[in-house]
Amino acid sequence: MSLTTEQLDSITKHYDLEEFVVTARVKEKDIIIPQTLSGVQLKKMNALSVADAIRYFSGVQIKDYGGVGGLKTVNIRSMGTNHMGVYYNGVQLGNAQNGQIDLGKYSLENIEEIQLYNGQKSDIWQSAREFGAAGSIYLTTRRPRFEEGKSFNIKGQMRAGSFDLINPSILLDVKLSETMSLTTNAELVSSSGKYPFRYRRVTPSGEVAYDTTAIRQNGDINAIRVEAALNHYYSNTGFWKLQLYHYNSERGVPGAIVNNVWRNGERLWDRNSFVQATWQDEIFNRWSVRVNAKYANDYTRYINNDDKLIHVENQYLQQEAYLTMANKVNIFDWWDVSVAYDMQYNALSMYMDAHRFTHWLSVATAINIKNYLRVQASALGTFVNEEARDRDEAPNTAKFTPAFFLSYRPSQVVDLRFNAFYKQSYRYPTFNDLYYTDMGNAYLKPELAKQHNVGLSFAQPFRVANLRGSEFRINADYYYNRISDKIIAYPKGQQFRWTMLNLGLVKINGIDVNTHLHFALPRNFYLTAKVQYTYQTAIDVTDPADNYYGHQIPYIPWHSGSAVGMFGWSNDWMQYHLNYSFIYVGERYNQQENILYNYTQPWYTHDLSLVGEWDIHKAKGKRLFTLRAALDVNNLLSQDYDVILNYPMPKRNYKCTISITY
Repeated sequence: MSLTTEQLDSITKHYDLEEFVVTARVKEKDIIIPQTLSGVQLKKMNALSVADAIRYFSGVQIKDYGGVGGLKTVNIRSMGTNHMGVYYNGVQLGNAQNGQIDLGKYSLENIEEIQLYNGQKSDIWQSAREFGAAGSIYLTTRRPRFEEGKSFNIKGQMRAGSFDLINPSILLDVKLSETMSLTTNAELVSSSGKYPFRYRRVTPSGEVAYDTTAIRQNGDINAIRVEAALNHYYSNTGFWKLQLYHYNSERGVPGAIVNNVWRNGERLWDRNSFVQATWQDEIFNRWSVRVNAKYANDYTRYINNDDKLIHVENQYLQQEAYLTMANKVNIFDWWDVSVAYDMQYNALSMYMDAHRFTHWLSVATAINIKNYLRVQASALGTFVNEEARDRDEAPNTAKFTPAFFLSYRPSQVVDLRFNAFYKQSYRYPTFNDLYYTDMGNAYLKPELAKQHNVGLSFAQPFRVANLRGSEFRINADYYYNRISDKIIAYPKGQQFRWTMLNLGLVKINGIDVNTHLHFALPRNFYLTAKVQYTYQTAIDVTDPADNYYGHQIPYIPWHSGSAVGMFGWSNDWMQYHLNYSFIYVGERYNQQENILYNYTQPWYTHDLSLVGEWDIHKAKGKRLFTLRAALDVNNLLSQDYDVILNYPMPKRNYKCTISITY
């Protein structure tokens, strides 16, 4: 029997219900809340490489030597680049030769999320080596996602811009089965690196010594990056992943401009390849296991043909083999324990051979009491055995480093949290630090860093009806770091080489503040603002007899910060975004003595980008493909500035990007 509409209306009762909100408690893991840039945010930012995006995190110092091909390294809270662990899908990127991870080599095209942790990641289920870093950057690549009825995704993109930049890329995802997928990504970067700059130097007496406008030379780059990953998620708890990475480049190394003279004789060839595999699962109830393995093969060729310098041609071959096994046992719902063991072999060949075996063993525990109190503690043992040809004795060492983390949330109604941590981390000298005659120092001592941090975080969603989805967040931290035998490196004449020094004792005090404000406005508009600020002192207190005792160490500003604003509109098939960013780095000194001759001026930049995205539909409203276009203007006011003294950065420059996703 069927009923008419009128009959249904006569027996149906209608009720007007007040609005209600469903909430659920989740088990929170983060004791120290990380700074995060997600895939959506990264797409809206005018960033080419990982290094460009990380500039917007607080407490971070980027060393950038200019242009697309310039070396870009990062350190956090003045701890030094070698204290920063950079992890690619959970496996650390390594460089035993000089410890410098050039983040300019890693494109954002295949990156889904970037996270920055001070201290360490909050999840104790990690490799032993991860417990050893003073700070960590986690790069997570895309996991393929397929719309219903689709078995592949393909995206083609072309970016072009100033300095003769050409940057095509292609990405392909293939659905092999319901649980297995393959993703591949290839990218080419080509640029002449030629950009105008102004070189102006004033003597301490105020007289102009040099004031020159010229074109930056020898900053060209030709690079190709290829990645492939096979993913198999075979259960709710288990998966394995196999990943291959290859990067090949030739670039010029633009020299420092000193006394109005610049040299252009350095060339650098890089070939970086690695294969890594991950497997994890809950093999028994409450017992989870993760295994990572990696083999990396890196080749570097360096030539200096400058007729004013000694001819140099070196070739470096570096190999790395790495294996880790991490176990986590959930003893009770509120108590986890983990044990991890890592081993790594590094070999470096040049005019001398060096071999290093490193072992890490960690034990950690985490307690979560009703989401009010969360405590973590860990202990790490680091064991280094080294062999080097032409050396009678090579340094071997064993070191124990503890860590303790605490987070307290007084109320579950208000998202206010207090946190604190204490951690020791150990930094062993690299092969370059110890052995190379041009810049090595065989008497360098390992660094020991002690970190102290207290902070608070607050988050508040807006409950006004027309602002649903809006939120305000703020994080503030005070930190005190003490580094014994700190190793510092800064360029001396040639960018590829470094001057190495041991500072006996460095004390670092700082404040980091991060704010985030998001408004979900009526009529599909949104507004997002982020502001980061860092105040920091990093002083050398080794010997009161030194002229630079109590002085700020080189290239550490007292004040730095950034601001990002995003305004956009979207509907079911198109969206537009206008993005603005501002970066400021305050005054600093380029040598150990804080005197007028070594003073380096503050710098700041304004960047702007406009992005449009359109879904093109076919019959019945099904999406056929997505077209995206972006125009970026960097250094909008065409400021003259140096991140590193005598390495001028580009003035106003442009990028245009067009991509099609099917």
